[in-house]
Amino acid sequence: MKKRITLYGWLACVSILFILYALIKNYWVDPGASEFLSQKTGLKRELNLPIWLNIMYIHVAFACLAMASGLLNFSNRIFEKSRKFHRINGYVYIVSVLLVVLTSGYMAPYATGGKISSMGFNALNIMWLFITITALDQIKKKRMLQHRNWMIRSYAFCFTNMFIHLITTLVHQGFGLAYTISYTIGIYGSIVLLLMISQLIIRMKPTPE
Repeated sequence: MKKRITLYGWLACVSILFILYALIKNYWVDPGASEFLSQKTGLKRELNLPIWLNIMYIHVAFACLAMASGLLNFSNRIFEKSRKFHRINGYVYIVSVLLVVLTSGYMAPYATGGKISSMGFNALNIMWLFITITALDQIKKKRMLQHRNWMIRSYAFCFTNMFIHLITTLVHQGFGLAYTISYTIGIYGSIVLLLMISQLIIRMKPTPE
């Protein structure tokens, strides 16, 4: 039991810390995203900054909401106390993922690294939406285990941004590659790693709490 609580505790700590980091950085420390935008060079499309920023704010808000609602729904304690809350919160997660995907679709053409990066984000969005809808379909069919497994895969994608920046930093500072190339590697690398990690967790058959 102690191990199970620890696993969920670590997940909760990482999720909460990343949510706080994302909110503070994007709404308080750098609301104009000047640091991030400074890396965008050679854009094929002209970026309308006010619109882009508003879309980014929506993107960040619902990404944080998806991470928070997904975390709550992995709690067996909450599930046992109120299945109604679990169900409603599940729809909050799905709507949040949908809005994250839609806003990401708008921002993809302006991605750092150009067309290759844009393609990576579009592929990621399609995969995330497909996986999330599959999780919903499985619970509609009363397949609890399959639903949980697909939700593990879906929730892993909530950490996409974190993994992209971790890989980008490692490749850029560790191997000295240009930031744009490192960022592109980060996008594709995060997709592969998140799919691998989620599959590994499923094989371990965890019970987070």
